[in-house]
Amino acid sequence: MRAGVNKTILGLALPALGALIAEPLFLLTDTAMIGHLGSTPLAALGLAGTILQTVVGLLIFLAYATTPFVARRLGAGDSRGALAAGVDGIWLALLLGVVMAMAGFAFGSSVVTWFQAENAVSSAATTYLTISWWGLPGMLLVLAATGVLRGLQDTMTPFVVAAVGFGANIVLNAVLIYGVGLGLVGSAIGTVIAQWAMAVWLVAVVIKQAISEGASLRPGSAGVFRAAQLGGWLFVRTVSLRAALVGATVVATQLGTEDLATWHVAFTVFSLIALALDSLAIAAQTLIGNRLGASDREGVHEVLRTTIRWGILAGAVFGLLLIAASPLFPIALTSDPVVRSMLTPVFVVLGLAMPLGGYVFVLDGVLMGAGDGRYLAITGLINLASVVPFFWLTLAVAGGSSVVWLGVTALQASVGFGYLGARALTLGLRAHGDKWMVMGVDNR
Repeated sequence: MRAGVNKTILGLALPALGALIAEPLFLLTDTAMIGHLGSTPLAALGLAGTILQTVVGLLIFLAYATTPFVARRLGAGDSRGALAAGVDGIWLALLLGVVMAMAGFAFGSSVVTWFQAENAVSSAATTYLTISWWGLPGMLLVLAATGVLRGLQDTMTPFVVAAVGFGANIVLNAVLIYGVGLGLVGSAIGTVIAQWAMAVWLVAVVIKQAISEGASLRPGSAGVFRAAQLGGWLFVRTVSLRAALVGATVVATQLGTEDLATWHVAFTVFSLIALALDSLAIAAQTLIGNRLGASDREGVHEVLRTTIRWGILAGAVFGLLLIAASPLFPIALTSDPVVRSMLTPVFVVLGLAMPLGGYVFVLDGVLMGAGDGRYLAITGLINLASVVPFFWLTLAVAGGSSVVWLGVTALQASVGFGYLGARALTLGLRAHGDKWMVMGVDNR
């Protein structure tokens, strides 16, 4: 049985990883193309991108809230109900997309001014956002439809759509930025077109399957409410997570310029590793929801044990590779000798924390798959509070030492062991109990 579970996990995780990487590649492509236009357009793209990523990141629950509903119904043998729940999630995404886009049109320029950038940068960023808000409903539809397909145990279709969308985005941006000469505006237009094309493709796949199963395409108020309810809890969980990471950046800023630069590089590396580990979390989320829907308690335990094993193992592999590369890797990332010297011990600490990270990310996916959003929200706030003393301790340690790398290394330890440790404790206590194992099609 374990061999079958391992194969299923990999079959879901590997395509999910490809889809997860697509969004960073979108941003990287835009950055590379706009980078040749000058510092002002590049700075404007960075500012506008930060705002857009924050909005979309806070609404990631559209994928994570839809998946468990669909997976439970599929596991219970109710394909029609699974697709009906998925359609409800898509309607919710469309509604939120329209509302958030309207809010963006109304308040986007004001948000830009909060950053107090130069006038030319602020103006260009506002223009980019004004165009990009048109693509926001499409971006949220992609999230929701991806969540539906994950619940149906199909991670390959989102991967294919993401890969094609990435390729189309490159072509569109090249033509519009350079060929037509629209510059930053062309980047925004090309990305909006690619996002809507991906949304139409994914939604069409869901609609086709819904029609084939005889599921209603009209929004069901109960289903939309349930998705919004779980999504609300996951929204709180996401806010607490981002607040912790923002807090770490604030601490790095107070430590000094070199420390902030070192933290930025280390966090970028951590984010890439987290994407790989998140693919296992998606597999866990999908399979746990399915097994709970089928009232297969032994299957739930098997998925839990196997995904935890995979998460810790994958984290250990990434951690060992990072530690082994820590003496030389910084040379490829920066030319600043001080930052290079600080990155080596930071990478060692980050590498040591990665098995813990793999454990945490997998359990996050397990409890999301069970629809345990309320617990994730409450403990997310507890975990946020628990890391604050570690931040204070980091500042105290750095202030009393002349060792240049001690402050940012202590900060990495605060996040890698303090924050992830708190999450491991709260998630582990829940996952190794049975209160979250509500069997059947409904987890209320």
